[in-house]
Amino acid sequence: MDTIKRIDPRRPFSITAEGLKRITLGFVGVAGDSNLSALGGHREQAKPRRTTSAAQLSLLVAAHSDRGSLDDHARQTLAAAALLADATTQVVLLVLGELKDDAAALGADKVIEMASFDRRAFAPDAALNALAACVAAYSPQHVFLPDNAIGDGDLGRRYAARAKASMAAHVVELDATHVAVYTHARKAFAVRSLPDVILLAPNAVDARLPFVGAGERVAAEQFFAESHTNDASPYKDLGIEEIDAAQMALEEADFIVSAGNGVIDVAAFERLASTVGAAIGASRVAVDDGKFPRDKQIGATGKTVDASIYIAFGISGAVQHLQGIKDCRHVIAVNLDASAPIAKRANLTIIGDAQETIAALTDAAAAARNARANPGSLATSGSSAASAAKLEGALA
Repeated sequence: MDTIKRIDPRRPFSITAEGLKRITLGFVGVAGDSNLSALGGHREQAKPRRTTSAAQLSLLVAAHSDRGSLDDHARQTLAAAALLADATTQVVLLVLGELKDDAAALGADKVIEMASFDRRAFAPDAALNALAACVAAYSPQHVFLPDNAIGDGDLGRRYAARAKASMAAHVVELDATHVAVYTHARKAFAVRSLPDVILLAPNAVDARLPFVGAGERVAAEQFFAESHTNDASPYKDLGIEEIDAAQMALEEADFIVSAGNGVIDVAAFERLASTVGAAIGASRVAVDDGKFPRDKQIGATGKTVDASIYIAFGISGAVQHLQGIKDCRHVIAVNLDASAPIAKRANLTIIGDAQETIAALTDAAAAARNARANPGSLATSGSSAASAAKLEGALA
């Protein structure tokens, strides 16, 4: 007989500033607030410092950055530490890579930026030594890392093994006293007290905080000195093998250009993709018209993508297509119709002809590549030049 109890369908919760919550809402102010009205509508007010007391204890968060920014998973992990910290506990953030984000707004009190680390390089020993050096310096009560497949989860497991520390992986629920993980094929939860190392699953924490941290930058030289004084690593980084972006699976692509009914010259569109090194996608209409194979279709009935940059040429933005790009980080739309549904989803919308913009952007991208060896000015003409300039700025 199966003795596993039926789990509460309301779990797992997300940890927020008010405690464990199943549904979390943003902070939009209170109706009738005179201070809010004076600022003009629902403008975000300045947030208070989480604590101004002298630090007696520490919580350490470690994560790799991507192009100078922390991803959502890393921000949630930092928020978890900030929400669990009390008035005498500081939150220390170790960033393996460059950090351009406002660390204080994300909840960090101290920030150690190790800009020489490259997320694309495989250097587990250097990252492990850097983390161990920070632990030795701050003696944190707990170490938090996002449990992902891009280095942070591996780093947390390596550190726990070296330090012989207690660890909980893929944590889906936590508070000041316990952590919980799924078990028995997600039919039950395993609960224990807070371990030394906490590897957090995505979306277990609401990253929106009602306070800010001190955001103090700490010189990383001392940690570099300790992290690099190790014997030759037994691991060899074979580098990144470059492949034709057009041959990459759309689900794995970080940069996608997508064509809709407004793209007439498919050959010119493919030249653009090749020039900028982007994978090729298409709307259902373009696929149904025979312009692209079915495996290029993006949308509810096609592929769901999560690219960092998604440029849609001549795509109106049907609900099914918008569903397929809901996880994309930056969406750029090129369309003659300023009221097209995709314009509401896009971070940048260029009102112009898709064909002209494709031609101008192809020329600009080709000139930029040539300028690396022979510095010079880029020149385009007409209204398409302005469109290309906007796209260049968005891609920078």
